[in-house]
Amino acid sequence: MAERDDTIAEILVGAAVLAVAVGFFVYASSTSGSSLRGGGGYELTASFRSAEGVSLGTEVRMAGVRIGSVTGMSLNPETFRADTTFTVADGLEIPDDSAIAISSEGLLGGTFVEIIPGGSPFVLEPGAEIYDTQSSVSLITLLMRFVTGDEGS
Repeated sequence: MAERDDTIAEILVGAAVLAVAVGFFVYASSTSGSSLRGGGGYELTASFRSAEGVSLGTEVRMAGVRIGSVTGMSLNPETFRADTTFTVADGLEIPDDSAIAISSEGLLGGTFVEIIPGGSPFVLEPGAEIYDTQSSVSLITLLMRFVTGDEGS
């Protein structure tokens, strides 16, 4: 009889672990913004001098809120810049004089792409390019400049 009680307890614990795993999966898929990847947005482009820390799937944010993700990156062989394509949520009208920057969540935090809205009454059309870009800043380069006293140019 004791063996049967142990088996029932093991089945209940296994079912609870499985339920928790399914719950984590549902939570992860709902918070990952997968709806933006499924065609629920429009594409924009930008060209960065350095896109260090950015990869496919990197979040695009405005005012700290996720509005899209990076969908493509390639090196332009003529300009030697990182041409980046990203998706922005449908219905979000971004002024055509907006800027875009590669930002960090802190010294050890992750990297994200931030759109800084402008004040123009005209908006970016799907496929448009944001020209005002700010590339990522290398922490190592900044530390070396501080240590050597080089102010840079």
